This record gives sequence, C-alpha cells and structure tokens, in this order.
Amino acid sequence: MIDRTASRVPLACAILAAAALPLSYVGTQDRFTWLLESLPVIVGLPLAVALWPRYRLSNLLCILLLLHAIVLVVGGHYTYAKVPLGDWARDWFGWQRNNYDKVGHALQGFEPAILTREILKRWSPFASAPRSRLLPILCVAAPLAFSGLYEIIEWQVALASGEGADAFLGTQGDPWDTQSDMGFALLGAVTALLLLSRVHDRSMAAAERARP
Repeated sequence: MIDRTASRVPLACAILAAAALPLSYVGTQDRFTWLLESLPVIVGLPLAVALWPRYRLSNLLCILLLLHAIVLVVGGHYTYAKVPLGDWARDWFGWQRNNYDKVGHALQGFEPAILTREILKRWSPFASAPRSRLLPILCVAAPLAFSGLYEIIEWQVALASGEGADAFLGTQGDPWDTQSDMGFALLGAVTALLLLSRVHDRSMAAAERARP
C-alpha cells in the first residue's frame, strides 16, 4: 500500500529548500561567499528533483538534506564568521571565535553518511548482499573524503580569489581550522550512523512502500 502522507514529506522539504535559497540572497553580506556556500543547494536541489522519478529518497534523508541546505544558505547569507547564532554561542560559552562553521562541517559528515548509506543499501550491490561490515566503514569514508575534497576546493578558491575568499574560508585566525573541519565531519558521520541507522532502515522501507 502506498503511504501518501509519507510521500508529502520530500515535497515539503524541496519547497522549503527552494524558498530558503532566494530568501538567503536578499541582503546577503557578501554575494561571492553566498554563491560559494549555496552552490551545493543550487546544484543539488534541481538534481534531486530531476532524479526523483527513479531515485526516491527516504523521508529521513530528505529532512537531513533540508537541514543541511538551511545551514549552508544561512552561512552564505551572513558569512560563517558572522552568523548571529554563532556570535551568541561564542559569548555565552566564552569561546574565542564564532563556531557556526563547525556546525556546517559536522553536518558535512552527518548528512552525507546517511546519503551514502541509502545509496549503498538501495541502489548498489549492497542492496542484495548480506549484511556487510564494510558498510559503516564506507559510510564514514565517503563523507570524510568529501570533506577533504572540500578543503582542497577552499584552498584553490583562496589562491584564485585572494582576499575575496577570506569570508569563504572563515578560518578566523585558527591555524588548525582545516584539520578541525575534517575532524567535525568525521564526528558527524560516526554520530549519524550510531544514532540513526535503525531509524534510517525504517525510513527506507517506508520510501519503498511509497513508490507507485
């Protein structure tokens, strides 16, 4: 039986993400930074919609993608070093810097770990294979590889753009920013698998039932 109510969740997530994108552009602090930070949403949302007839994602994954998109466009709107929520947390906890970017990097591991898990379990040889111990390793390795690639992209953008990339890098004078970014991505990926694997299995099963 098709669960029509469950099938509305991805549509709602897509609408909210599509609305958040132009709203985040209005009054943005730095248009170049907004473009760089929002690019995954600009590319990813139409791609997900185009592939939807063949690859229908689970509700859990759609919600995580929406959360990640909001974090990205908010960071693009203010620049990561100036997000008000990060300033509030810095003052409240007595931190030396605005750590909103660490939220983004943790999600850079958290959401892609679930995305990788879904791709492997639904549309790869893992879908028909017995339970494999390699699955969680791959679900951590893929986001960590992407995090490393993202840091290389930041490096090349900085070289190409000079001072114009300062807001995009958001290091705030921290010499270990790159390493801590990847560390937070690793923490996010491991946390996602520990907390959500069983919930994700149920969500994927519901996604299969919702297919026409």
